[in-house]
Amino acid sequence: MAAADGLSEPPGTDPLEVFGEWFAAAAAAGQPEPEAMALATSTADGRSSARFVLLRGFDRRGLVFYTNRRSRKGGDLGANPYASVVFRWLAVDRQVRAAGPVVLVDDDESDAYFASRPRGSQLGAWASEQSRPIGSRDDLERRLADVEARFAGVEVPRPPWWGGYRVEPDEMEFWQQGSFRLHDRFAYRRVDGGGWSCSRLNP
Repeated sequence: MAAADGLSEPPGTDPLEVFGEWFAAAAAAGQPEPEAMALATSTADGRSSARFVLLRGFDRRGLVFYTNRRSRKGGDLGANPYASVVFRWLAVDRQVRAAGPVVLVDDDESDAYFASRPRGSQLGAWASEQSRPIGSRDDLERRLADVEARFAGVEVPRPPWWGGYRVEPDEMEFWQQGSFRLHDRFAYRRVDGGGWSCSRLNP
């Protein structure tokens, strides 16, 4: 997006509302998987790791994703419940970064989301010991076959170790591409009382 068409003012006062508007615009523009976000976590001693996960919901409370809580990211979040996420939407030349504390999504909400997943994905959540070594693909297929037999003819319940996390942002940044790298950047920070401050950043 050309610098002349840039943002002269912040895109809004509430960054989570702005996020919703930008997310919808990216989806409408044909962005593949606009819900894909890079999630960065860290161990208690500061060793970081990042991976892509899928955003599965957002509201004023924050941004939600689901995973095996015994995975590496689950272990990180158990020891250091803070994370950063980044969205990059090439279709609209925008990106959004958010960071803040992370809390567990409650069981009812996790149950409801798990029940909405395809049966194959439900079975896979039981079969995979995510992030742990496994001898071969055949071993994984055997685990899946065992799970299929176990739940044949019945609904697949949510594994007790699988569920949601909510990133509760205390900072968000919105980036819009400009020509000659003169991008628009607006940083939001939570302030006392629950509101937000906003400042423009140099590109």
